[in-house]
This record gives sequence, C-alpha cells and structure tokens, in this order.
Amino acid sequence: MKLKNILNRKFNVSKFESLNSTIKNISLVEKTFLIFLATIFSISVLIMLYKISDSFMVEIPVKGGSLSEGIIGSPRFINPLLAISNADRDLSILVYSGLMKATPEGNLIPDLAESYTISDDGLEYIFKLKDDIVFHDGFPITTDDIEFTIKLSQDNIIKSPKRPNWDGITIEKINQKEIKFILKTPYSPFLENTTIGILPKHIWGSIAPEQFAFSNFNIEPIGSGPYKITNINKNSNGILEKYSLASFENYTLGEPYISKLIINFYPNEEGLITAYNKNNIEAINTISPENVLEFEEKNKRIERVPLPRIFGIFFNQNQNSIFTHREVRIALDRALDKDRIVNEILNGYGVSINSPVPIISKYYYNNLSEKTLNIEGAIEILEKNGWKLNEETGIREKNISKVTTPLEFTISTSDAPELKSVVNIAKEEWEKIGAKVNIKIFEIGDLNQNVIRPREYEALLFGEIIGRDMDLFAFWHSSQRNDPGLNIALYANITTDKLLEETRTSNDEKERMEKYKTFQEEVLNDIPAIFIYSPDFIYIIPEKIQNFSLGQITVPSERFLSIHNWNIKTNKVWKIFAK
Repeated sequence: MKLKNILNRKFNVSKFESLNSTIKNISLVEKTFLIFLATIFSISVLIMLYKISDSFMVEIPVKGGSLSEGIIGSPRFINPLLAISNADRDLSILVYSGLMKATPEGNLIPDLAESYTISDDGLEYIFKLKDDIVFHDGFPITTDDIEFTIKLSQDNIIKSPKRPNWDGITIEKINQKEIKFILKTPYSPFLENTTIGILPKHIWGSIAPEQFAFSNFNIEPIGSGPYKITNINKNSNGILEKYSLASFENYTLGEPYISKLIINFYPNEEGLITAYNKNNIEAINTISPENVLEFEEKNKRIERVPLPRIFGIFFNQNQNSIFTHREVRIALDRALDKDRIVNEILNGYGVSINSPVPIISKYYYNNLSEKTLNIEGAIEILEKNGWKLNEETGIREKNISKVTTPLEFTISTSDAPELKSVVNIAKEEWEKIGAKVNIKIFEIGDLNQNVIRPREYEALLFGEIIGRDMDLFAFWHSSQRNDPGLNIALYANITTDKLLEETRTSNDEKERMEKYKTFQEEVLNDIPAIFIYSPDFIYIIPEKIQNFSLGQITVPSERFLSIHNWNIKTNKVWKIFAK
C-alpha cells in the first residue's frame, strides 16, 4: 500500500512538472489567445447567469421621488363641505378621505370604512370603520367625526354644496366604530355620497357654523387622505403661491409611493403654460384645446379622457313656440355639424354626442340611431311641413293659425371663448336651411342668475355636469323644470319621469341598464335639446409617472383618485419576494 502511494505521488509530480514545462514552452501569442478565450468564457458565463437571474426578477414600485404640478386659481376652501373651485377640490381630494372612495374604473371601494351593509329595503346603510385609522395629526378617527361631518353638511348656516346629498337623512351612531344612515326613500346611488371627506371633530368642533367659512383651517387643513400638508408659501401680498405635501404613512389604502407633491398656483392659463415651459412645474391640466397643439408638437405625454359633461342647445318651448313643432327640432338637429365643432373648436379633444347620458357611462346606450349631418334632409323635412323659404328675406316661414311665423330664434350662452365659437358655428349651419339665428352673450354669473334661473331664454347653449352616480333626475324630471331644478329644456314626459324615479330606487343593475336605455330612446324621439359634444379632460404629465390611470373622472380633481398607486422609482426583486 505504501509503495502504491509513493508511486502515485511521483506520477502526480511528474504530471505537474510536465504541465509546467508545457506552459513555459507556450509562446506569448498563444498565452494571449488562451487568456482571451478564458475572458470570453467568463463573461459569457456571467451574462448567462445574469439572464437566468433576471428571468426570475420583477420590477416593483418603491417609495421616493417628487412631482410638481401647476393649477389655475388659488384655493379658498380646502374643505370637502365648502370646496367649489378646481383648486379647492384638487387639494381636498389629496388631503381628505371618506368612508368610501371612487376608483378610476368607476367603482366604489372602502376607504375609512372596513365594510358596510345595506338593508333589504334599501333604507338603512351601516358602516364599520377600520382599525387604527388616524388623522394627519395622529388623532384617531371615530364615528364621532363621521357624524359631526355629515351633520355639518346638513346645517343651513354653512350652506354646503353637499347638503342636497344628505338632506333628510338620519344619522345614528351605534358605537365608536359603527354608524347607521337612514333614508326616507330608497336611493340606489347613495353610496357615492359617502365619498365625502371627513373633518376632524377635535379641530372643527369648537368653531361656530357662522365662522365656519372664515376658519384658517380652510387653507391649513388636516385630514386623513393620501397626502398631508407640510409647508405653505405666500407672496408678499399674502396670496397663496404653493403647497408642499408629503405622503401620509398611515393612509388607509397604503402610503403613496411618491414621497412629495408640490402644487403651484397661477392666475391664468398663460401663466400656467409659461411656468411649464420654464420647467418650474412638471404637470398641468384643463388647458384649452388650442394650446394643446404646442405640447403635441413637443411630443409631451398627453393623457385624455371624455368628461361626463353634456354640452348642447336646450329648447325653451315656453319662450318660442316654433320649438313646439317637432319637425323644426328634427331639422335643426340634422343640420348641425357636430364633428366640425369637435374638430375646429376642440381640436379633436372631445367627442360628438347624441344622448343625455355621458358616453363614458355604463348606462350609455351605444345603439342609438345615428344623427349624421344631412342638410338636404333637414330642408326636405321643413318643406314637407310647410316651412317655405321667403326669397326676399332668405328666412323660412309657416302660416300657423293664420299668422305668418318666421323660423327665427335666439340662442343665449356665456362669454366663454369655446361656447362663443360653438354658437357661431351653429348660427352658420342653421342659416343654410333658412333659419334666422340671433345670439345673446352673457357673463357667466349674469347668465346663471338672470337668464337660466328665471328660464328667460328661447334656446340655451350650456353644459351639464353629470355626477359619477349618473342620476339624471335633476336634469330631466318634469318636477325639476323650475329653479333650483336643472331641467333647462323644461322637458316633461310621463314615461321618462317614471323611468327616472325607478332608476333611483332600484338596486338591480340589469334593470337600471334597461330603464336608462328606454329613457334615452324616449329623449331621442322627443328631441327636447340638441346634444353636441363632451369635451376631453386634458392632463400633461411627465413620463416618469408610472401606474397612472385616468379612467372615468367627473371633475378634474379626480385625476388624483389613484395617486397612492402612482410611482416614480422602481426596484428589481426576485418574484418570490414581490408582493
């Protein structure tokens, strides 16, 4: 055995000496080539290992980064009960949270609430709060805060725009974590009301309703939303210029990934765009369509979605009897070039419409008869029904009850540049079929107070803002024909009245869909208004923002609905470690 080991060692030494001798005899060129091959082999192995590892990795969002945005106007009421301007609503949706929260997909999910139940008769809603929920200052949120906020919204002195949503609803606090709302009659869109931001009672409780609108907490708010205010900048005149916000670590849906938001305020669109071009801000919204072209040319990231706003011309048959003639309404509808309006006035940032239900709504019935431009058809309808062209005046006339009645009417609208352009196109198109169209332009406040409220108009070019709940009762039910109702077409139809009443009380989604379909068919047949277009919401944001979705929004502030999911920074981890 020992002899065998000795021989083996001698053999190994001999092999080593032989190898060493061979290496010494290799030329420099051969050594260089071998080293090159070894290097290539090593690099190939490393690349292969990296690719194998990378195939098992995913990119995930991580916390960090900041976003600066500019908006037009300055906030006065960063308060969910008083917010009226875009600036108010933008800050309120960031700072406050409600029992429920809307999503970009059009759904409602629990926010402060952990769960809710609805009674079989649809009259009682019971909400249970999540555990360990707090305001930005660390105070716990209880049903005391919920009850306090809703009762404030019902207070006559405060005059909250949210008051109609809560009028007649009884609040019953069960305990510190459960609260009940009792309705007088079933109202299927009620859950939408519970998205209202909740105020901290420990802050607002000592403020009298008469002083509510004057409190400094309207501009220095404390809520429980995804972001909390860390700094407020004012200019030398005390005018608000900028808000700095930080992600709230205890936000119920998870701390937002983007750590810091900076919201800057500008007096007008010109100042907003100038600041953007100087790279003072990274995101802007609600700019006019003509200014979007500049950003298209620069290949900026432009996000867009149709807003649930119904712009149309609404007829008042009480003020001008020619609108009582269905053939007139049909002819005017067929003769209006809606696509021209969308392309020329909105630069394509909108969609032509043919329904009182927004095109983005799940209740929109997309099989409605098309109303394509047909000048010849419009003229034929008028001729057939006795509206003859007066060759001297160029205006059509009809003998009605032995009185020669000209096809003449006046359209009233606001001094907004967009609407002034739209009404001029309508005038031009309708004069092609022999109508005489007069135009009255009003400042928006004057239009609302002295024209719309008393219903002092023959035809009205205006836009209806439809809420997420898609409750059209206020816009089309006959009981809403007078102020403060919003039935500006003064529309009265027994069938549609019943349909609108039933959609409010039904929780059967299939039934609601069918009723809204029938409702749209009835309105289409009656033509109480000419539905023209829905504008797009335009949002210019930097490419660095990921996991962004506009989805369905009703007002510009709802672009922030999913801001807690947006991210700028990412990291790669193995799939097994990804949540």
